[in-house]
Amino acid sequence: MKYVLVTGGVVSGLGKGVTASSIGVLLKGCGLRVTSIKIDPYLNTDAGTMSPFEHGEVFVLDDGGEVDLDLGNYERFLDIKLTRDNNITTGKIYQSVIDKERKGDYLGKTVQVVPHITDEIQEWIERVAMNPVDGTEEAADVCVIELGGTIGDIESMPFIEALGQFSYRVGPGNFCLVHVSLVPVLNVVGEQKTKPTQHSVRGLRGLGLIPDILACRSTQPLEEQVKVKLAQFCHVSIPNIINLHDVTNIWHIPLLLRDQKAHEAILKVLDLQCVGKVPREPKLAEWTDRASKCDKLKTPVRIAMVGKYTGLSDSYLSVLKALLHASVALNRKLVVEWVPSCDLEDSTAQETPDAYEKAWKSLRGADGVLVPGGFGDRGVQGKILAAKYARENNVPYLGICLGMQIAVIEFARSVMKLHGANSTEFDPATKTPCVIFMPEGSKTHMGATMRLGSRRTLFQVKNCKSAKLYGNASYIDERHRHRYEVNPDMVQEFEKAGLSFVGRDESGTRMEIIELPTHRFFIGSQFHPEFKSRPGNPSPLFLGLIAAASGQLDHLLQRLKGRGICSNGHVMKVYKNGHVMKPLKGLVNGHYPATGNGPIPI
Repeated sequence: MKYVLVTGGVVSGLGKGVTASSIGVLLKGCGLRVTSIKIDPYLNTDAGTMSPFEHGEVFVLDDGGEVDLDLGNYERFLDIKLTRDNNITTGKIYQSVIDKERKGDYLGKTVQVVPHITDEIQEWIERVAMNPVDGTEEAADVCVIELGGTIGDIESMPFIEALGQFSYRVGPGNFCLVHVSLVPVLNVVGEQKTKPTQHSVRGLRGLGLIPDILACRSTQPLEEQVKVKLAQFCHVSIPNIINLHDVTNIWHIPLLLRDQKAHEAILKVLDLQCVGKVPREPKLAEWTDRASKCDKLKTPVRIAMVGKYTGLSDSYLSVLKALLHASVALNRKLVVEWVPSCDLEDSTAQETPDAYEKAWKSLRGADGVLVPGGFGDRGVQGKILAAKYARENNVPYLGICLGMQIAVIEFARSVMKLHGANSTEFDPATKTPCVIFMPEGSKTHMGATMRLGSRRTLFQVKNCKSAKLYGNASYIDERHRHRYEVNPDMVQEFEKAGLSFVGRDESGTRMEIIELPTHRFFIGSQFHPEFKSRPGNPSPLFLGLIAAASGQLDHLLQRLKGRGICSNGHVMKVYKNGHVMKPLKGLVNGHYPATGNGPIPI
């Protein structure tokens, strides 16, 4: 097993996750199997209880792991399936060591950071790196490890020590350190400054880690004399100094790495140049085509994103990527109209009328409306108003998790005239509980107590839009993260009023997908389809939303009519540049590729 460690210096937010993912793409293009591990030095055991405002979205894996959003980048870029163990946290490590101490595994020894914590980190990495992630039974050839935070952070010190030991443990030729650093330009001076990177590398070397490759972030391409200076003071050869300057879209990052021969530098450090199955040049023609085409899209499609975390786009990172996957596949330039749900409410009209007018103008000017998942009652009334607007005005609507639940509440209030209808999450005393707490949930513990991970949904209506979008599959497997559900006792009443529950779980008592059959496109899903959207393989529900919002849905569904799944599991018809063609890839959990060589979503 070979290991590539990606660290960061100077400031946070440099794009270590994208860099690590792009390195994985590069090595995968060279014919290697690649897996990834993200190390987060915080004490939380996982990301499940962390605020989206502080940490961004919580990404959910098939096994129910609630993990850092960078694991979403790894899965999207590398088209792999990771597990909760691929996200290492300080909390997990200490919990594991303490559990072993309580069982007496250390035979009475004093348990210390060194060697017990550091050994646990190294053993965890070696164990998880061997897990197959690409659908085969074979282990990866290379494991890309990203260390979260910035060099010098006190909470990272046990991991720095462990990784320093690990580099010696695996030996020369098996470990490559890529350090991502910042080369800023001060407006007053107007030149690229190397001192921050020099200090960062000096600190890294002082902690026992010696960088093999420098990945320098900058707004503009590095000047040659800057590279010479960095090589001189950081003791890294010029060919091993890679510049990751700002680009039009991040699909260009693997191409930047390729163009600067980063793969040759990494393969040399990992002693892989002589391996027969590794080509000299990575095969990235598909990435090149997609990155280029994405830059050329001009016809816009406007989607109103109605939520309460609109101040931080990372809170909806996977939703944004899934929207982009679908829009690029259908030759549309995605324009996201951020609509804070609170600003749609009557109270905002009185307190800050400008914000109220702006929010409603954005909503009314959108081609489609998306209400993503969320928790808590703040802004819920605004989301209900957005769902009502979309329903009454025949505007394409997609509600995810809470977005489905509020659509049910709005339908009960407006169509069924149940004016007190609500979720027990927002009003525990409601007399018309449309959405209720799941019986197996915990009201005392928040972490890992929701309905999490991949669950099966069975289609109840064969010719509904959702089933057609999923290639007329009889069932699908999608990822969940919720603790409230539609009240099964009210389902019959809802269906009599015209709301169709076209997808249910295997027991038939949990509602998974809703549709309004008479609406142009009004769909809600209890699961989170965004988590399984992939480059070239958009989520079908997002594809449907963009198709409806751009006037392509009728054509799309007509082309899919009667087109099912072949006996070999392939979809009979798939999309390429917005048109239906012969199959290019196999169906995966009801998903099909939107394009064989079209643009890759970021």
